[in-house]
Amino acid sequence: MIARKLIMDGIIPLKTSDTGKIALSWMEDYKIAHLPIVNDQKFLGLISDLDIYNLNSFDEPLGNHNLSLNQPFVKEYQHIYDVLKLVSEMGLTLIPVVDDKENYLGSITLPSLIKYFSLSLSVDNPGGIIVLELAYNNYSLTEIANIIESNDAKILSTFILSDEGSNKMDLILKINKIELVSILKTFERYNYFVKASFSEDTDEDDLRDRYNLLMNYLNV
Repeated sequence: MIARKLIMDGIIPLKTSDTGKIALSWMEDYKIAHLPIVNDQKFLGLISDLDIYNLNSFDEPLGNHNLSLNQPFVKEYQHIYDVLKLVSEMGLTLIPVVDDKENYLGSITLPSLIKYFSLSLSVDNPGGIIVLELAYNNYSLTEIANIIESNDAKILSTFILSDEGSNKMDLILKINKIELVSILKTFERYNYFVKASFSEDTDEDDLRDRYNLLMNYLNV
């Protein structure tokens, strides 16, 4: 998925003649803390609510504001991973997308990113979640997939969590099977360390508890 495909309709860019008061009002309406400034399709920069509050002159045109963010945009052909990297590094709530001449094409919002990854990670698909802790050198997705498929199940999605400098990683697997006991036993038989597992349940309270445990584990 490239940046252009993730552009969110409905985000109106600011002009340098707009005031801080207008910018803050739009940010509140859009529920974001950043907005692009564009003149004649040319992307000029990204202003944050803190930039406006720091100037402390809400009727001042945005062209008189100092912008704290440097090069806060992605090119239209960049991959979604580049978008996420920029969001993480700069703490953005909105990411402008430009062409090779830095003409403004539109913006990507956090909800549109979350929606894409929700689909990519099969969040809405029924199934269970298994968290394996293993060393990078021992990671073989082929072997792990074979173990799961030997139990008549399929991997719906995977992602990896790791600490910087560590030689270990957590591999999070979404499985298309609710009952995980046989899969967990097979992993143990192959000397895999199952750090956690979460399976859906018909009991709503228990499901909520399991969801909260997963969110806490992922620090969400």
